[in-house]
Amino acid sequence: MAEMGSKGVTAGKIASNVQKKLTRAQEKVLQKLGKADETKDEQFEQCVQNFNKQLTEGTRLQKDLRTYLASVKAMHEASKKLNECLQEVYEPDWPGRDEASKIAENNDLLWMDYHQKLVDQALLTMDTYLGQFPDIKSRIAKRGRKLVDYDSARHHYESLQTAKKKDEAKIAKAEEELIKAQKVFEEMNVDLQEELPSLWNSRVGFYVNTFQSIAGLEENFHKEMSKLNQNLNDVLISLEKQHGSNTFTVKAQPSDNVPAKGNKSPSPPPDGSPAATPEIRVNHEPEPAGAATPGATLPKSPSQLRKGPPVPPPPKHTPSKEVKQEQILSLFDDTFVPEISVTTPSQPAEASEAAGAQEPGETTASEAASSSLPAVVVETFSATVNGTVESGSGAGRLDLPPGFMFKVQAQHDYTATDTDELQLKAGDVVLVIPFQNPEEQDEGWLMGVKESDWNQHKELEKCRGVFPENFTERVQ
Repeated sequence: MAEMGSKGVTAGKIASNVQKKLTRAQEKVLQKLGKADETKDEQFEQCVQNFNKQLTEGTRLQKDLRTYLASVKAMHEASKKLNECLQEVYEPDWPGRDEASKIAENNDLLWMDYHQKLVDQALLTMDTYLGQFPDIKSRIAKRGRKLVDYDSARHHYESLQTAKKKDEAKIAKAEEELIKAQKVFEEMNVDLQEELPSLWNSRVGFYVNTFQSIAGLEENFHKEMSKLNQNLNDVLISLEKQHGSNTFTVKAQPSDNVPAKGNKSPSPPPDGSPAATPEIRVNHEPEPAGAATPGATLPKSPSQLRKGPPVPPPPKHTPSKEVKQEQILSLFDDTFVPEISVTTPSQPAEASEAAGAQEPGETTASEAASSSLPAVVVETFSATVNGTVESGSGAGRLDLPPGFMFKVQAQHDYTATDTDELQLKAGDVVLVIPFQNPEEQDEGWLMGVKESDWNQHKELEKCRGVFPENFTERVQ
């Protein structure tokens, strides 16, 4: 019997809840259709809007704070690994080994303390602050339901009063239900009317407290970390003093006025003569020691040249890797300096046609090279100079290197700064040849072999090198 009674109570409660939901749904439909008025409280609605905004801002702040803590944790791990690496490379006989180890240990403890204090004084406070929102949010929703119940009871009571046939018993019961619904609603409404503005105003103090805690913890952390870094610096200075002869020198980065090893920039002397600016070279080997002549101060690169005769002006247009054009050489102007396109490939046969028939026994090195070798298109004429037809290629002459194009003469000294460069003295004659790989040619630089070296060794691999074009003048 007890079980049946219990089941009956449970079933009755379920039925009552179902009936309430149906009544609320019906009331909301009538209100939306405008067939029933709805109780409005604009002040409370404004409080609800503030509550939702405050919840959104707090949730975002909590998310960003967790991201910040994750970043602190990651920095802790990175700093720990870096200090472990220092301890591994720090040899036992070096001074300050124990101090460096102690500094690393304190560094680790400082990171851990910083992270834990952020959790205690910021994250936990943040969680407590947001912990009150779910309960209030559910109470706001419940208040809304009770308001619908109140409106429904009010409309039901009014309909019974306006009915043609009045049933006093039903009216009394409806009035009783109305008073009950109104009481429940007003109790919840009054509580929320007090709590929501108070919660909204509390946000200022919470933000101040949270960010003051974060700022203070971070300030103290960096102060302590600065002391550890200073101590580590002192230890390393002591190590440097003991092993000062093996100090590693860090070279400064090149500026626009000082060419770097990989950025050769032949520029004109200070007399103002224009010159072609070569592109960056990336295939150079380290600079050989002792390149400069003892007792003499020589310019290490064309851009540092301070003495010497003026450099002849370059062609009117300097080709770049973006401009594709064929350069035409005049056969009758011995002082004309040809330009070489490093991007316009042509077949070796073009140079052969321009130069005329090849002589017997010629070693056609240009034909064996890749078809991407730069070629100079020579405008030939039916005229002869000194009884022989001159051309832009000397590949057909056995006493010249394969692929020979023309001769130039150094107008002033040039000190090589890399092993693949030619050391030039004023008056040196250079036999110009094409680059094996056109992609390695920089604007303003030529490949060649000094005539004296070629006549002595006849080996390109040992003698050839690059040199700045604006330090020379074409002679043949």
